[in-house]
Amino acid sequence: MRLYVEAVGLCGPGLNGWAEAAAILAGQAAYVPAPVTIPASALLPANERRRAPKTVKLALAVGVEACAAAGRDPAETPAIFSSSGADGDTIHDILTVLASTQRELSPTKFHNSVHNAAAGYWSIATGAKAASTSLCSYDGSFAAGLLEAAAQLGAGGQAVLLIAYDVPYPSPLFAVRPVGAECGVALVLSPAPSAASFARLDAALWPGAYVGSSAGAALEPLRQNTPTARALPLLAALAGDGTPEVMLDYLPDMGLKVRITHRPAAGWPETLA
Repeated sequence: MRLYVEAVGLCGPGLNGWAEAAAILAGQAAYVPAPVTIPASALLPANERRRAPKTVKLALAVGVEACAAAGRDPAETPAIFSSSGADGDTIHDILTVLASTQRELSPTKFHNSVHNAAAGYWSIATGAKAASTSLCSYDGSFAAGLLEAAAQLGAGGQAVLLIAYDVPYPSPLFAVRPVGAECGVALVLSPAPSAASFARLDAALWPGAYVGSSAGAALEPLRQNTPTARALPLLAALAGDGTPEVMLDYLPDMGLKVRITHRPAAGWPETLA
């Protein structure tokens, strides 16, 4: 499976956008953990912006960043949304109401609780009419999204936007599903090199006992504790840390091996263009 990377969006603790975070991921700047600051989006109407949960705000932030960097119109680009559990805060609120004597659920809470809520808000915010896919594969959700992107591009797609995101669950849900910190990653991917393509990915399923790749000692706790952050080894390689190949979490007995090739100084060979 071959994909070309046109742009990256990133938001996480101490990782404020791809332009700033790339130096950290490449090992050129120190990583300093810090509370996550999700950039406000002006794309949503004010009433929708007030109702949007944190998962939606995170997905919007990284998706918009990646599309802008790639010069892609989000309204015309098919999107894949991948999250290990979507919005735990909303689920917590619903369960709290159901456990009370007043079991009247808010319609807003209900529609924010579904797994494809981010896709719905994205279509409202960007006016997107292209197809969207929402999926989940527990800790392997980022790899599952990358596989879905490869499948869509292999079936004739021109470009696709992958948005992966996770936020922590509140207590008591956190006790049974601990997610370390908010993290969102977006990639604009295409089946062939374009003017924006800066790297090529060659991916393949790798069966057998899984041994994942690390993004470095400082970032390893984030990678281990937040499912979307399992993308960090790939992002570090894209940023230029010198790693030619990474293994991403997918299934307990299977990983996704990805080889990274950066754009040659002379550009991609014409036979690939």
